[in-house]
Amino acid sequence: MTEERLGLAELLEKTGEGDFLRAVAEAVLQLLMEADVEGMIGAGRYERSGERSTWRNGYRDRTLDTRLGSLQLRIPKLRQGSYFPPFLEARKSSEKALVAVIQEAWIGGVSTRRVDDLVQAMGLSGISKSQVSKLCKEIDERVHAFLDRPLAGEWPYLWLDATYLKQREGGRIVSVAAIIAVAVNSDGRREIVGLHIGPSEAETFWSTFLRSLARRGLRGVKLVISDAHEGLKAAIRRVFAASWQRCRVHWMRNALAYVPKTQQSMVAAALRQAFLQPDRAQASQMLRHVADQLRPKWPKLATLIDDSETDVLSYLDFPEPHRSKLHSTNPLERLNKEVKRRADVVGIFPNEAAIIRLIGAVLLEQNDE
Repeated sequence: MTEERLGLAELLEKTGEGDFLRAVAEAVLQLLMEADVEGMIGAGRYERSGERSTWRNGYRDRTLDTRLGSLQLRIPKLRQGSYFPPFLEARKSSEKALVAVIQEAWIGGVSTRRVDDLVQAMGLSGISKSQVSKLCKEIDERVHAFLDRPLAGEWPYLWLDATYLKQREGGRIVSVAAIIAVAVNSDGRREIVGLHIGPSEAETFWSTFLRSLARRGLRGVKLVISDAHEGLKAAIRRVFAASWQRCRVHWMRNALAYVPKTQQSMVAAALRQAFLQPDRAQASQMLRHVADQLRPKWPKLATLIDDSETDVLSYLDFPEPHRSKLHSTNPLERLNKEVKRRADVVGIFPNEAAIIRLIGAVLLEQNDE
């Protein structure tokens, strides 16, 4: 690669992590333009060929405005004739195609033909398997560097939340959980600290993930906030010796499932009275009182309250100013929406590596924001 051509790695190096998607967009378009020009010329750069129709003659700069930001492109020039990428002629339609190409390129298991179809929709000549592989390799390196980075300092609060995705496995389509970990350090700074893929209902899965976070330097954890997953509570005790807060939002949803819809508003209002109490002792007393009132009519609901009282009130053991963020996984809601929006474009992932590539890239971008 000559000095005239700006390589993918160099494009990514020139930007901070917050501009990751914009940098990848520029890199993808540059890669596609280079391939398109080679098709027009009939030969690669410096290649001697009887089919060559002309030679390159440098570049001209052009800006493409998209929702990802302004992309700085270098359009190849020819000695004879001219080349102008068709996607610059219809920006609105190309924006959607551009994002789709980037997302599909992240998914290493999609067929080259499928990626080729998207490129053709942009008016370009196509992209080879080697070009897709090269792009994925560059992105994987950046994503893994982010997901495996060392963690320093004390991290008292850790949130874990699962997004369920479809993945091909042994000729079948199975559901897997993408577990996202977000932590807050002693300075109040929040960061995305990990991603793990697998079956969420196994203690070994949770222990493996939590130990990997500990090995990277996650320490000082006092409270872990998550939905109820089998094996998670034991793994938290074993790895961090920390308390567990069962997500109050999910808990309320589980509780109301035992009640007819016509009665749910009344029951929800009664349960919320416990969460309005100033301390744990009074909240426990109120929750037990509500459980006793509901027991004759909905015994299964009362049993749920009995069994989960300690876990759903754990946040009350911590400073009052922190509690509004500690009782549920709601602080991860915006992040999860963004992850699901990107994942929905793919539908069924070809393998675990493809999930890590796409979701990891989204997390990298969101972490910087």
